[in-house]
Amino acid sequence: MNAQPQVVIEESPHEESRHSAGARTAAAEFLLQHCPWVDPDAVLLVVSELVTNAVRHTAGWWRLRLTAGHDMLLVQMDDSSPQPPIAREPDFAGGGGFGWHMVQRLAGRVEVRQLPCGKSIQATWERQATSTTAY
Repeated sequence: MNAQPQVVIEESPHEESRHSAGARTAAAEFLLQHCPWVDPDAVLLVVSELVTNAVRHTAGWWRLRLTAGHDMLLVQMDDSSPQPPIAREPDFAGGGGFGWHMVQRLAGRVEVRQLPCGKSIQATWERQATSTTAY
């Protein structure tokens, strides 16, 4: 059986900045090894937003998982909150509201699924086909 490369980052909700930084570092290393074709800035921004939101809005556990296929990258955030993300009107005076919009724009596809004890947010990127047309 051919297993897909995967990294799992599990943390508890305490210091937001430490968790975001650690998740970004682990994700960046994973992308270099397994997904050199993906836009790392877009993926790392999505990872940061998902971790930050889990730390801020979840009182319990959360788990970030990155899985790479040959032509696909899946970033999955599972957490203990059953509440789905809510798109808010961005507040340019510092009140937030930008994160969920960014996640939806940067990932190729975003899905939210209910779990028996929380929810799962899945952001997926697919490798773009390259043209091999000869002239």
